[in-house]
Amino acid sequence: MFFIDFIKKLGNEKLDIYVDMDGVIADYIVGEARNYDTKRPLYTSLKYLEEVSKYDNVTMHILSISRLNKGVDEKNEWLDKFAPFFKKENRVIISRERNGMKPSVFLKSDYVSKLNDKDKKIIIIDDDPQILHEIMNNNKDRNIILLKDTVLVD
Repeated sequence: MFFIDFIKKLGNEKLDIYVDMDGVIADYIVGEARNYDTKRPLYTSLKYLEEVSKYDNVTMHILSISRLNKGVDEKNEWLDKFAPFFKKENRVIISRERNGMKPSVFLKSDYVSKLNDKDKKIIIIDDDPQILHEIMNNNKDRNIILLKDTVLVD
């Protein structure tokens, strides 16, 4: 499995892994972002992430965006049910409603820009290439690895 092999190749280096939800660990019908409790868990991705979350050098995080404030609670409830290995204190679910409906791409990039990457690597897993490009462009010369969600598929 590529993802697990990739993480193992990094050795004992400290890793903070930030995982998007929509399209990465939860399946959705395009255009139907509401009613998060109906989202289908992507069990293969969850299985690999849970395995890696048990490594001593890894701290697993959620980095997700919710269009509305109530979506933050819905996403946390979904995680409690399907992915409780993402500890509550390591879940970052940003509400667009609370942030002036600023586009997700900028909200995530701004958040990542403020992360402390001293003495560790930060890994971002997302399914949106626009978000990954924005993070890459705003975080040059940092210890950040960007991975497309497809690393969890094989």
